[in-house]
Amino acid sequence: MNAPIHPVPLRVIDRIINFALQEDNPRGDLTADTIVPAGAVATCRVRARQPGILAGGTVFARAMHAVDPGIATTQLVAEGEKFAAGDTLIEVSGPAASILTAERVGLNLLQRLSAIATATGELVALVAHTKARIADTRKTTPGLRALERYAVRCGGGVNHRDNLSDAFMAKDNHLALFDTPQALTEALRGVRARLGHTTAMEVEVDSIDQLPAVLEAGVDVIMLDNFDPADIPAAIELIAGRAIVEASGNINAGTVAAVAESGVDIISSGAITHSVAAIDLGLDMVVE
Repeated sequence: MNAPIHPVPLRVIDRIINFALQEDNPRGDLTADTIVPAGAVATCRVRARQPGILAGGTVFARAMHAVDPGIATTQLVAEGEKFAAGDTLIEVSGPAASILTAERVGLNLLQRLSAIATATGELVALVAHTKARIADTRKTTPGLRALERYAVRCGGGVNHRDNLSDAFMAKDNHLALFDTPQALTEALRGVRARLGHTTAMEVEVDSIDQLPAVLEAGVDVIMLDNFDPADIPAAIELIAGRAIVEASGNINAGTVAAVAESGVDIISSGAITHSVAAIDLGLDMVVE
C-alpha cells in the first residue's frame, strides 16, 4: 500500500484478545499443559495456503504475547501487502506449550482480518479506473468492528461512519415515519439547524422520486440504495453536485464496476465484512 494504514490502538487490540483468550482458555490448556514436555521450545511459521492480502499481523503477535511474553514473532509480509499460496507470513519462536495455547486465537483473528482485506482489495482493484472509493458499513462482527475496519483499510478501502454517534444517517425506516415529502424536508432542515457544522448528514433513498425532498434540505451525502446502475446517472444529474453520491446494496465483484462507472463517489459494501470466508492460513511447528 502506498499510504500509511491508520493502526488500531493497542489497548483496543488487547481488550479483544483478552476476551477471546478467556473464552478459549478459561482454566488452562488441558492438552498443552499435560503433554508438552517441560521446557520445550519451538519455532513455527504461519504459512498461506491460498493467496490474499495480509491484515492483523500485530493482532496475531499480541495474542502470542498475551499468553507468554517470551514468545517472539517476526512479520515477513507487511500489512496491506499481497501474498501467494505457500508464502511464510510470520515466524514465531518460544515456549512450545504457550505457542500452542495462543495458536487458535491468533490464527482466527489473522485469518478473518486477512479475508476482509482481500475481499476489499478485490473490489478496489475492480474500480481503480474510476473515481469511486470502496467503503465498509456497520455490518461488522459485534465486538470486532475496530479490527475489521482496520482490515478494510489494509485492503485499500475507506471507512464509513464508525458508530451511531459518529454521524447522522437517515435510512428507509427513518424516512417511513414521514407521510409527505414536505414533512421530511422540514424534519431534515430541523436536524441541520441543531447539528454542529462539522457533523455530516447522510440520507438513504431507494428511488429518484425521493431525491427532491432530500436535496431541498441541503444534506451532505445521498445514498442510492439498491439502484440499478442504469438509473444512477439520472440521479447524479438531478443531484448536480449538491451532495456526495454513495451507492450501496447488492455490491459484489460482479456488480461493482458497473456501479462505479455510473459516476458515484463512494460505493459501500456490507459483504466485505459480514460475508467473507476466512483465508486459509496454517501454523507449522518444528520442535527444537
